[in-house]
Amino acid sequence: MSDDAAHALARVEKELLARWPESRIEWKLERMTALMHALGDPHLAYPVVHVAGTNGKTSTSRMIDALLRALGLRTGRYTSPHLESITERISLDGEPISPEVFVDQYEQMAPFFDIVDAQSDTKLSFFEAMTGLGFAVFADAPVDVAVVEVGMGGRLDATNIVPAPVSVITPIDLDHMAQLGNTIAEIAGEKAGIIKADQTVVMSLQPVDAAEVLLRKVVEVGATVAREGLEFGVVSRDNAVGGQLMSLQGLHARYDEVFVPLFGGYQASNAACALAAVEAFTGGEHPIDSEIVRSAFASVRSPGRLEVVRSSPTVLVDATHNPAGARATVEALADAFAFRRLVGVIAILADKDVTGMLEAFEPFLASVVVTENSSPRAMPVDDLAAVAVEVFGPDRVVVESGLAAAIATAVEISEEDAEFGGAGVIVTGSVITAGEARALLRPKR
Repeated sequence: MSDDAAHALARVEKELLARWPESRIEWKLERMTALMHALGDPHLAYPVVHVAGTNGKTSTSRMIDALLRALGLRTGRYTSPHLESITERISLDGEPISPEVFVDQYEQMAPFFDIVDAQSDTKLSFFEAMTGLGFAVFADAPVDVAVVEVGMGGRLDATNIVPAPVSVITPIDLDHMAQLGNTIAEIAGEKAGIIKADQTVVMSLQPVDAAEVLLRKVVEVGATVAREGLEFGVVSRDNAVGGQLMSLQGLHARYDEVFVPLFGGYQASNAACALAAVEAFTGGEHPIDSEIVRSAFASVRSPGRLEVVRSSPTVLVDATHNPAGARATVEALADAFAFRRLVGVIAILADKDVTGMLEAFEPFLASVVVTENSSPRAMPVDDLAAVAVEVFGPDRVVVESGLAAAIATAVEISEEDAEFGGAGVIVTGSVITAGEARALLRPKR
């Protein structure tokens, strides 16, 4: 990236961030509808696969994107939040748009933002503006299909103005409770809001309370449902070097010897959902060619999701940010790695279930180094340390004020009494933590 492009992108990002942050929500779709209408309704220029859920949305979206591209379709993908660069949120053909395209699109749309702002008591939020940017980029490309991830909830999320022929609901659990509700059923009710008439709903394995809400909505609006474990699913999976080898039952056929370079049973479930979503989108009764499926899934990458960024010792970064995700991460670590001593580096946002996350990690970590990420929402390190001591005990908690120092300390601790190998470090707690760790640890290009 040139200096000029970097400065322009930084300027635009600053202007976008001056709007309401993603964590502040006003549940209305009128502003998004007005923006799209002012732009000529770009969101109606292409079909959409719409993805909601508590965990697994981004990985599933990436898998759907990869398989659609393998079928020869031009794709757009909209996901959030980003790890390192804001441009990651809007992808064309599997790659983030360039800073130049991002800035150019913003400058074209800025007058329309001002028009909508002037017509409303509340200005467009950061997420609404970003969503509008994504929809416009996809129309200009143009794409054959867009994979659009819900930001929060579903019913009144800014993305929920698209008439998607296929929606995907990944596992639902407790998260964003201040905005979505205090029970799984209440949260499922918000996420069910993306289900529309004449749509195919691809539903991952769900808690009973969530499944009941989702299925009621399917019947109510006249959608068609495909359920993991019934109409499709994971037949088998085995660990392999760099990932896992699986057999998947799709809607129309079984696909064997599918390699996915990601770890954990939840990623196998994500793969099954992605396959069913693409089968539903293509609409035919004939299966997808097995070699296309194998090639597509072998190409999938999901940065910041149990991603190995260093070796000797192994250092992983993971974007887990709620207790359900932490439990899934622990299961994947036990399944795919053979650590003799694993040390956690954890920085969490203050509005999350900090105790629940730490309790999920406690049985698996030898010790934990608590720190802060750069977010203004980050839990102060001393407050996080106090919670960690309650969960881990004082002898297993180390405090470092900076993420770089925390990682260095964790590496040292992991190698103590690990002269025979098996030492590891996992940096986790939020998407922001994973992104900042990734920037620190990955070799510079």
